[in-house]
Amino acid sequence: MKTLDRIPTGKIERASKLVKTGVKIGGNYVKYYSKKLVNSDTTKDELNEDNASDIYDGLKTLKGSALKVAQMLSMEKNLLPNAYVEKFSLSQFSVPPLSAPLVRKTFKKYLGNYPEEVYDTFTKDSINAASIGQVHKATKDGKDLAVKIQYPGVAQSISSDLALVKPIALRMFNIKGKDSDKYFKEVEDKLVEETNYLLEIAQSQEITQACHIIENLKFPQYYPELSSEKIITMDWMAGQHLSEFAKTNFSPELGNKLGQTLWDFYMFQIHGLRKVHADPHPGNFLVNEQEELIAIDFGCIKEVPDSFYTPYFELAKPENISNDAVFTKTLYDLEILIPTDSPEEIKFFKGLFHEMLSLFTLPFHAETFDFGNSEFWAKIAELGERFSADKEIRKMNGNRGSKHFLYMNRTFFGLYNLLHDLKANIEVNSFRGYLKELDKLSLKMG
Repeated sequence: MKTLDRIPTGKIERASKLVKTGVKIGGNYVKYYSKKLVNSDTTKDELNEDNASDIYDGLKTLKGSALKVAQMLSMEKNLLPNAYVEKFSLSQFSVPPLSAPLVRKTFKKYLGNYPEEVYDTFTKDSINAASIGQVHKATKDGKDLAVKIQYPGVAQSISSDLALVKPIALRMFNIKGKDSDKYFKEVEDKLVEETNYLLEIAQSQEITQACHIIENLKFPQYYPELSSEKIITMDWMAGQHLSEFAKTNFSPELGNKLGQTLWDFYMFQIHGLRKVHADPHPGNFLVNEQEELIAIDFGCIKEVPDSFYTPYFELAKPENISNDAVFTKTLYDLEILIPTDSPEEIKFFKGLFHEMLSLFTLPFHAETFDFGNSEFWAKIAELGERFSADKEIRKMNGNRGSKHFLYMNRTFFGLYNLLHDLKANIEVNSFRGYLKELDKLSLKMG
């Protein structure tokens, strides 16, 4: 793959790159409608593929926030046409890497030495490159290490990148009015955190230390003395990306085992730590030869405040969904219903969220749940298609819910999709045993 000697960092330069992409997309539409005039049976498949390729090609050289948004969208399998999902999912670990001279320059600036002066060996070519940083392999004192290097200018371009993609997101998610700013501020704050590698090291050490009690789950060790605000050094973890593993002929028993580990890991974080690894895409998990799950990359951690946690999980209980008074109050607590709503809006959104929550909370309604159940996923797909075609939704103000929904919903959708890839049948309350261990540990430390 061709390497990059520089990344556009100026607001004007980055904007012009997106403008050129927009011109290409306009050309794709002209081509599509020309074909449509000749053949009325022409579908949008080719248009979607052309647009997805042009958008991805434009974003991959910019890297940073714009590419991160594409990565986030690739997880929304029921929101975008398949062509976009497939192309955008490449942003998880397949984008043009930085050239060797640019890597050396970054090391000299942020660690005071060149890579060969820091490590015993260092591969000049990256092992994989994603939206915010790329990974190289190194060795030191007999240890195999992974070294993550942040792309130059990524942190400085977050605000301007989000301003560029905001109009597209507003249309795509039907967000209206001044209240939309709280959602974009939430995304911006999280992206700023992801570019703070010192924070990532601290979060990684805190969460991995707390979660080490979970069976079949491994983490790399982090080395602060070999890291800085733009470079992270950690253990090299050998394994297969979860997305690649999911394509293999693994046994149902292994799928269930890995799925249970994944479920317990997430439920333990949310219910025990009240903070969670909010970036559950396949590039952040490996499966090793011992058939264990490895969790990497703790740059995106979402804290879950009690004011959101309590009503959010109240709606996971079927008795609360079916109790109109409790259901209505909880929707207000979560800002899904707002005081200025008209009777028409209240009726509409209560009906909408009742149907959605009745489906999406099904995994919490029994002792076991089969994420390989095709009927469950068919219902999700059908619901998504119906809502996307519903003209009433377009008329309503789509600004619904607390800002905390953004990353919590992203976490659950990502988790559900990973469990679906593993065809995992899990024990829903298994994680509670780990919560008891956490309580015992807290009492000892207290």
